[in-house]
Amino acid sequence: MYKLLGADGKVYLSETPGTLGGNGKEKRYGRLDCGSALSSMRRYPGVYEKNRVFFADERAALAAGYRPCGNCLRAKYREYMAGPAKYRAKFGL
Repeated sequence: MYKLLGADGKVYLSETPGTLGGNGKEKRYGRLDCGSALSSMRRYPGVYEKNRVFFADERAALAAGYRPCGNCLRAKYREYMAGPAKYRAKFGL
């Protein structure tokens, strides 16, 4: 079972792994292979993982109050930063 963060910000168990990873402290989400996240895990072993969260999809991440990563999701980050409410509205939020 996989621990995912739901749209309500609460952890739930899923038989399907998440498609996105995030940082609970910084409230951002990105790809599971994000260079920034992987670098942080290497530099601060055990520390970054404490704040690591996973999402089933982008809608759940946005609904939980997270924003796209400026590194691995650069185009989405720019679009979000240009108008967070407009970006969230694309997902019905």
